[in-house]
Amino acid sequence: MPNWLLVFAPLAIALHYFAPSHYALIFASAAIAILPLAGWLGRATEQLADRSGEGVGGLLNATFGNAAELIISLAALHAGLQDVVKATIVGSIVGNILLVLGASMLAGGLRYHEQHFNVTGARAQATMLTLAIIALVIPAAYSVLVGERYVGGEQALSISISLVLLAVYAMFLVFSLLTHPSFFLGAKAAETEEEKQPWTLARSISVLAASTVAIAWLSEILVGTIEPTAHAFGLSNIFVGVFVIAIIGNAAEHSTAITAAMKNRMDLSMSIAIGSSIQVALFVAPVLVMASLLIGPHPMDLLFGKGLLLAVFVAVVITGQVASDGRSDWLKGVQLLTVYLILGLAFFLTPQA
Repeated sequence: MPNWLLVFAPLAIALHYFAPSHYALIFASAAIAILPLAGWLGRATEQLADRSGEGVGGLLNATFGNAAELIISLAALHAGLQDVVKATIVGSIVGNILLVLGASMLAGGLRYHEQHFNVTGARAQATMLTLAIIALVIPAAYSVLVGERYVGGEQALSISISLVLLAVYAMFLVFSLLTHPSFFLGAKAAETEEEKQPWTLARSISVLAASTVAIAWLSEILVGTIEPTAHAFGLSNIFVGVFVIAIIGNAAEHSTAITAAMKNRMDLSMSIAIGSSIQVALFVAPVLVMASLLIGPHPMDLLFGKGLLLAVFVAVVITGQVASDGRSDWLKGVQLLTVYLILGLAFFLTPQA
C-alpha cells in the first residue's frame, strides 16, 4: 500500500477528538490509515521470520500474519460488539479464499495460460478448512439440541473447542514446518526471495512495535464509529464486519498474494490465501473466545448465525474443488469471485438488526 495513505492517521485522530460527530469521516480515515500500517506490520514480521529460522519464523507468521485484524477484533470485543467480531472472523475466512485467491488466480491467469501449485499441500490446507467448518457447525447444532436444557453449556463447549483448535493448529505448524515441509516448499522458497536487502533486527522490531501501537490506536477509533456509520448508510453490522473490517485487516496479505500470482508464484499465493484463513479459523477465533473471558463485557462463544455458517460452508466447498487438481487459470478466479459477489449481495441486502 502507498505510504502517503498514512496522512489519514493524524486526520482520523484529529476528527476523533475535535469533530467526534462526523462518524463516517472518522471511520473512512481510520480504515484507510490502517491499510499502509498493516503493510508495514507484515514486512516487519517477514524480516523477523527470516532471521529466526523456519520453526520460529513460522510461529511468528502465524501470530502476526493476521495481527491487524486481531487488534481490530480485540477492540470490538472490548466494546461489546460481538456480532461485529464474529462477522469479521467469517469475513476474513471467506474473503481470503474467495476474494484474495480468486483475484490472484484471475490476475495470474491473465498473464499465464495455466499455473501450477503443490496439490498435496493445497489439499492438506483445504482439509484444515473443512475441520474449521465442523468446529463452527457443532456449537450451532448443540444449541438447537441441548442449549435450552443446559444453561452455560454453549459457553463451556465453545471454550473446550477453542482449546482443541489451538492444539490442532499447533500440530499443523509442526506438520508444515518440521515433519512435512516439502508439501509447502514452493511457498517457503518464494517468501525467502522477496526481500533483497534484509533489515537490521533493531529496525524490524521498531517497525513492528510502532505499527502495532498505531493500528491498536486507530482500531479503537474505528470500532467506536462502526454502529453509527452502519446506521447512517443503512447497513447491518454483519455486512460491515464481513466485507469492510475483514478486508481492511487483511489488506497487506491481499496485495502480496495477487503480486505473487502475477509473478507465477502460485504456491506462495495459495499459501497466503488459504493459510491466512486457517490462521483465522484455528488460531484467531479461539484466541478471541479466550480473550473475551478477560476483556469483554461478557464471554464470546462460537455460536455463529446461520447466514455466517452458510457463507463459510460454500466458500470452503468451492475452494476444495479448486485446490484439488494442482492447477489454476483465470476462469477459476472468476468462479471464486462470483461466489464472493453473490454472498456480498446477500449480506448487503440484509436489513439492520
